[in-house]
Amino acid sequence: MHREALFTGERTLPPEVMANIEAKYHLNDPIMTQYFNYLKQLAHGDFGPSFKYKDYSVNDLVASSFPVSAKLGFAAFFLAVVLGVSAGVIAALKQNTKWDFAVMGVAMTGVVIPSFVVAPLLVMIFAITLHWLPGGGWNGGALQYMILPMVALSLAYIASIARITRGSMIEVLHSNFIRTARAKGLPMRRIILRHALKPALLPVLSYMGPAFVGIITGSMVIETIYGLPGIGQLFVNGALNRDYSLVLSLTILVGALTILFNAIVDVLYAVIDPKIRY
Repeated sequence: MHREALFTGERTLPPEVMANIEAKYHLNDPIMTQYFNYLKQLAHGDFGPSFKYKDYSVNDLVASSFPVSAKLGFAAFFLAVVLGVSAGVIAALKQNTKWDFAVMGVAMTGVVIPSFVVAPLLVMIFAITLHWLPGGGWNGGALQYMILPMVALSLAYIASIARITRGSMIEVLHSNFIRTARAKGLPMRRIILRHALKPALLPVLSYMGPAFVGIITGSMVIETIYGLPGIGQLFVNGALNRDYSLVLSLTILVGALTILFNAIVDVLYAVIDPKIRY
């Protein structure tokens, strides 16, 4: 790809304009020099200028968009964990009953239906037909504007967490220490809450790290459908506009968040399960 395409798409610029651009962005420097200069900028938290939004830096764009994705992501993550764990525990306690089959049926449905199908269906039902909730917009993060995108974003994760919790809880309930607790006559509620739930949540905890990052950063479809000014929509606009500095910066941000939350999960894993402490 020619250099002018990087900044101007298909337009051809006069040579003097291209010379000014190359001087401004140090495009005539050796590749390794450009690379280390970019790393130096990253170390100082400077993601550079946006090629599309001339009056804004990438830092400005990310700073204005990330809080939207973070607020929606935290809400969707909380909903996914609470409903997913609760549904999984109920299905495990009612194994091979209608409750188990119902929960797993809903969970399988949630896994196989993609978000780009769920989101328009929710808009059609609750916004267009019933007029209960707004079908789009952000309005400062008001609750009524968050409900539909939050449900659409968390549905697949609710289903996955429910399936993981059910399988893990069934395995724990058949463990020897649970049989011992039952033989001692402990109430089932106490057995579940104090003895079974903690080890059953370990596989769920391993899933939470990448799930949380996926919820916050993987909402491109949801944010586009509901018109939310988050980093998902920012990434899509950056890709369509060939704003390479913006796309690269968001990719680095996602990678950093993935490393961070996986590290947090490892620490929590050691807190919950002392057996893996070094």
